[in-house]
Amino acid sequence: MMPFIDLIGVGVGLLCLAGTACWLHLRNRSRRAEAKLANAKKLFHRQREWLEAKFVTLASRSGKPRGLEWGDCDFEDDVTLARDRRTGQLRAFVGVTIAFHIIDGRLLGEDAEAVGNLRAATSVFALGDDGRWFTEGRAIFNLNPHQAIEHFHHELEEINVTA
Repeated sequence: MMPFIDLIGVGVGLLCLAGTACWLHLRNRSRRAEAKLANAKKLFHRQREWLEAKFVTLASRSGKPRGLEWGDCDFEDDVTLARDRRTGQLRAFVGVTIAFHIIDGRLLGEDAEAVGNLRAATSVFALGDDGRWFTEGRAIFNLNPHQAIEHFHHELEEINVTA
């Protein structure tokens, strides 16, 4: 039979081994998650031109704002990533400046005066289960990407990626 002291030594050794294994697992999982985020951001940049064109096409079909059609649409360079707190889906937010034109020339009052003004918005993109980015043409008006994520903080968590 083993002396009590030896049993304590074996137990401490096993605890240290289990702790080290747990620490290595968490560190590797964190590195894999960081690599996955960096890869998603690179993929977004590769698909960006197509995604922006798709965004403008879909957003301009939305009928918003009513009585106006989308004109020039200038996208900012920066991309802000966030994760949906419920589903884990990655989202990309890009600031955009939009110019609108009157559709039929019958717009009156404040709406007519607003036509010449550029509108700030945030365009929204999402990473699908198939690993491809897509857009539904959603624009969040009057908020930059960080403000949009903060506004929807109950749904979204901003992610910082260094890549």
